[in-house]
Amino acid sequence: MSAARLILSSGDPLVDRRMDWARALIVEGNPGDAAALLDEALQRADHYAPGWFLLGEAREAMGEFEAARAAYERALDLDPADTLGAGLHVVRLGGTLPEAGGAGTGFGMSEAYVRTLFDQYADRFDAALARLGYRGPELIDAALSDACAALARPYAFGRGLDLGCGTGLVAARLADHVGALEGVDLSPNMIALAQRRGVYERAVAGEMVAFLAARPAQEVDLIFAGDAFCYLDDLGPILTESARVLEPGGLLAFTVETHDGAGILLRDTLRFAHAEIYVRAALAEAGLALISCAGQSTRTEKEQPVPGLVVVAVKAV
Repeated sequence: MSAARLILSSGDPLVDRRMDWARALIVEGNPGDAAALLDEALQRADHYAPGWFLLGEAREAMGEFEAARAAYERALDLDPADTLGAGLHVVRLGGTLPEAGGAGTGFGMSEAYVRTLFDQYADRFDAALARLGYRGPELIDAALSDACAALARPYAFGRGLDLGCGTGLVAARLADHVGALEGVDLSPNMIALAQRRGVYERAVAGEMVAFLAARPAQEVDLIFAGDAFCYLDDLGPILTESARVLEPGGLLAFTVETHDGAGILLRDTLRFAHAEIYVRAALAEAGLALISCAGQSTRTEKEQPVPGLVVVAVKAV
């Protein structure tokens, strides 16, 4: 998401007006004039992280990638919680993040950024996914059905956990096959919409790994995540906690975006893509046995399918 949706007032009406003009100039394809306006504005409001973030966008659009990265780094310095997602842009442009504190370790997304992003996106989330031809619920449903058939077991579960549940699209699709459902999502606004579906016994605002870590071992027989792991870089912690919380014979089903290389890729969309070889290795390290890993796209971008994987794994009995 562009910083345009996240910017609040600088406290200086002149600066705010110049920010508005700069955003309009970027949209019109004139980032040079936008950058000039922002340079002037930031002389009056050097403390204003959204202004530096917008300057980063303008410099990037001009092809001035070093200057863009420096602007994003300044935004991150001013906003250590990284509400704007500046850290992702720093990494995408070849920079590194601190090993501890600030926006986090490695190159993962800050919780503040994801929460803010989806709190503001919640009301139009379902409609936006429909326009993108989102098929996550159908694909997870079919993959679980096939997995149960392969294991010669009924397609029925006692208790399921929906990680990164959003508005509850996947849970609504699976509800007839699960006795009780719980959901978790970083965005309180998304959780409010999910609860309205009437399929969850409980839905809470929180971070996925922490949600699992707080639960007893071997508590549930199904965990699933549709279009949620693309907001995680390292899948190790979520897979390890999923394996702990699953009872023996329990299933984990999820989708990821993927790429033809190895390891983890931060895409220009600021979503993570995980190579198939990485996913297979991470599952094995977590103690989960792969049942299926199908190359299927859950959505489109710019009218082109986004490469993806639909994965089902089982905890050994």
